[in-house]
Amino acid sequence: MNPDGWDQRGPHHHDGGADGSQVTGQVGVYPSRQEQLASRRAGQRSRTQKRRRRNLVVLLAALLLLGAVAGGGYYVFSSLFSTPDFEGSGTGDVIVQVHDGDSTTQIGGTLAQRGVVAGVQAFTEAAAQDDRIRSVQPGYYQLRSRMSGESAVELLLDPKARVGQLEIRGGVQLDDTRAPDGTVAPGVLTLISKATCFTQDGAQQCVSVDALRAAMTGTDPAALGVPAWALEEVAKAEPARRLEGLLMPGRYNVEPGTSAVDVLRGLLTTSDARLEASGLVAGAQSIGSNPYTVLTIASLVEKEAITPDMPKVARVIYNRLGAGQRLELDSMVNYPLDLQALRTTADDRARPGPYNSYVVAGLPPTPISAPGIDAIKAALTPAPGPWFFFVRCQTNGSSCFAATFAEHSANVAEARRNGAF
Repeated sequence: MNPDGWDQRGPHHHDGGADGSQVTGQVGVYPSRQEQLASRRAGQRSRTQKRRRRNLVVLLAALLLLGAVAGGGYYVFSSLFSTPDFEGSGTGDVIVQVHDGDSTTQIGGTLAQRGVVAGVQAFTEAAAQDDRIRSVQPGYYQLRSRMSGESAVELLLDPKARVGQLEIRGGVQLDDTRAPDGTVAPGVLTLISKATCFTQDGAQQCVSVDALRAAMTGTDPAALGVPAWALEEVAKAEPARRLEGLLMPGRYNVEPGTSAVDVLRGLLTTSDARLEASGLVAGAQSIGSNPYTVLTIASLVEKEAITPDMPKVARVIYNRLGAGQRLELDSMVNYPLDLQALRTTADDRARPGPYNSYVVAGLPPTPISAPGIDAIKAALTPAPGPWFFFVRCQTNGSSCFAATFAEHSANVAEARRNGAF
């Protein structure tokens, strides 16, 4: 050993052990092969784990980016290609009109213009899911603003949404009438007033009977829409009765929210067209009469007869007029009375006035009711016959006709026996 304590053979020299084996000169300086392999494996595992974590982060980021792109694409697609539509059942009140012959698309167009739905397609797509949409009738409907298409369809099909409906039946007169049992039959003015009612912001609005009567009496008949063929007679009539008979029985649509004058003008315009279509004007000319006279006769027929007897009753009226005899019709006597009964009293028949057919001869100054198509046809084409009298002789309303007073007296006796008089 040299003085420095190192073997001259160098620091890497290995001496043999007592048993002749080799031992390292310095322990742990060089790892074994197994240790080296284990270390490499540990390093590879660490690198793999880091690579996996890095890949996972990249994958998550890619998925988030893809989701954002997909969401944005869907939003863009929805904005560009989906049907614009409001949500919910809407607010406020909107009156819309469905015209005769309107298609679903046309109805949707009306709703879109009034702000009820977001667009035509929102309504038509919803309507395609409900076949009942084909049953929607022409008229006025109370809907709401900014409704979804589905809500608009649902409300349009609700009978409660329909407003402005008016039905006039044959024989109804302008004013209300009372029967002996106390029941009240609403007149044409009352029926019109009810038809104008609608709800606006929670409050009901109607055109009153008084407003309608004021419009009737205070507006020039021509400006009100009275037909040209009736203007002369209407101008001479008592203002409160001037529109009697001019509104033909049937169904009408009244636009809510309009003035009394506009309501009456609209109804008279519609009725004029219907009266023309009934043959009244042309038929009156063909028999040498005028439409207003025929309309007045038809109103008497309407009040006095059931449909099968109408042509015969018309003949009795023409025969009496032709002979200059008083008509002696209780319906004429009843007309100006608030309380009306089938049989008039002696006092009623003695009361003077232009409608008392037992006192004055000829036709009343105006019609006394709204005559229907059957009564108009009977007045234009009365049945041929010699009758001057008739009386209701059957409980079903049928009348017995007579040419002489003696025959008539026998018919009256039969009516009493049948309990019809």
